[in-house]
Amino acid sequence: MKIVVIEPLGISQEKVEVVSKRLDQHGCDFVYYDTRTEDTEELISRAKDADIVILTNLPFRKEVIENCPNLKMISVAFTGVDHIDLDICKERGIDVCNSAGYSTNAVAELVFGLAIAVLRKVVACDKVTRNEGTRAGLLGSELYGKKFGIVGTGEIGLKVVGIAKAFGCELLAYSRTEKDEAKELGVEYVELDTLLKESDIVSLHLPLNGSTENLIDKDKISLLKPSTILINTARGPIVDNTALAEALNQGKLAGAGIDVFEIEPPIATTHPLVEAKNTVLAPHVAFATEEALYTRAEIVFGNIDQWLKGEPQNLIS
Repeated sequence: MKIVVIEPLGISQEKVEVVSKRLDQHGCDFVYYDTRTEDTEELISRAKDADIVILTNLPFRKEVIENCPNLKMISVAFTGVDHIDLDICKERGIDVCNSAGYSTNAVAELVFGLAIAVLRKVVACDKVTRNEGTRAGLLGSELYGKKFGIVGTGEIGLKVVGIAKAFGCELLAYSRTEKDEAKELGVEYVELDTLLKESDIVSLHLPLNGSTENLIDKDKISLLKPSTILINTARGPIVDNTALAEALNQGKLAGAGIDVFEIEPPIATTHPLVEAKNTVLAPHVAFATEEALYTRAEIVFGNIDQWLKGEPQNLIS
């Protein structure tokens, strides 16, 4: 059984050896690539003999999978799997497992890092301080007492609920499934339009699929109050970022904290959010902490171990 890691996992080689040790019992051959590539021919070259492939958020499409005749399982070091061609995997009987839960704490914490950075004008404060400036014109706003709207109360959304409650926020939520755990923390479930109209902070925690792509479009953005800030650590295409930038620049929205875009960073300097007012941008780092990446690797190799034992977990397809 040949296992190929076709891109880096974000942890040291020593830690890879620790977390992969559980596979020794299965007698697997193990190949690790420490560089990332999106070149189709190179991906085929790396994966063509693999029985099992490990990858993070690297696009893994039909033209690559079709050239991997031995491929039986893909262990994805990521929560979302929209970068994997699941149709061809299903057609060829290839199992796909994700790493749900590895970044729950990391993502939830960055939500509040972004929210506070926008509310307290942290980036502007840093700039003026380094240039002999003062606090003039940098009056901020508190989280305490704000209506915090959580769109999607899965594992990360629930973690955000708990932290927002600790900050003393009022809690609104919209989700396909209402959670008793959220209600016990004081969440009031409402329709999406109601949440957008009433919230002071809106934080998105949805997967990207046919029903969520462009969900927060120009019409939805128009429902937000001029004093509201929008936080997106979910998936970039959930939001119409051109409409968002327009609302920010016209003063129809107070600010935004954005970690995800239509493509993986780097984004172009011409991207509409680059020059948007009162916006803090991050290059898709919500999941990227030392703790989360190590946990992710443990899950990835644990998924393979369980699959080889005939007891698959975190199975997507």
